Amino acid sequence: MKEEKHKAEGPDIIGTALRDYQQGNYTEDIITETSISEEDELPLPYLFRNYEEMPKTEQKALQLAYGKVLDIGCGAGSHALYLEKEKKFDVTAIDTSPGAVDVCKSRGLTRVFVQDIMQYHGAKFDTVLLLMNGLGICGKLAYIDNFLSHLKSLLNEGGQILLDSSDIIYMFDEDEDGGHWIPSSPEYYGEVEFRMKYKGMQSPGFPWLYADYNTLQNAAVSNGLNCELVCQGEHYDYLARLCNASLL
Repeated sequence: MKEEKHKAEGPDIIGTALRDYQQGNYTEDIITETSISEEDELPLPYLFRNYEEMPKTEQKALQLAYGKVLDIGCGAGSHALYLEKEKKFDVTAIDTSPGAVDVCKSRGLTRVFVQDIMQYHGAKFDTVLLLMNGLGICGKLAYIDNFLSHLKSLLNEGGQILLDSSDIIYMFDEDEDGGHWIPSSPEYYGEVEFRMKYKGMQSPGFPWLYADYNTLQNAAVSNGLNCELVCQGEHYDYLARLCNASLL
């Protein structure tokens, strides 16, 4: 895969923070905020977690991975490193953060590139991996058909997409009948605007998608993909496996 040279929107907050941690300059965490939630901390050590420290949804995804693997949004490379070094798989890792890619290289990943997944049209894979709320990269529900169709085009025959997401309905107030009160909006309730801050830098807002399982399943079926709920996490999160419906 050829490394894509492009200018990211805003400062490379993730990359700067990961480099700091990798180089022993860890003094603070990334601050995250969304359009429906207050500021929260994203601890940098968590981004360097090993297999034993991962939530069960991520562990299960790594157990299910096989063949030639594409890790999308690889971050510090924890998932890709496990699959390459421990499982001995052929792994390609990509991220839009140049700093993250540098950190992955320094940690020993063999094939890692600065790349936007929607701009990639190269090799095909047996496993396409999107973890740590990986579906969020899609951005908005209106984009999900193009997103899933593109991921499908990257699969070898018999290939699979393993991704996780969360149903954030719990973040809205409950009414007397146990339902949830969602403000009137033409947008899907799982669409949020995300921001990050780190050491005086702040990212512009960017869209991030959290999808409930039924919404993901309907989108998958519409794009000729079978969708299986593999397991659920401890906080409204889940792991799903998608594969070509024609292979069933």
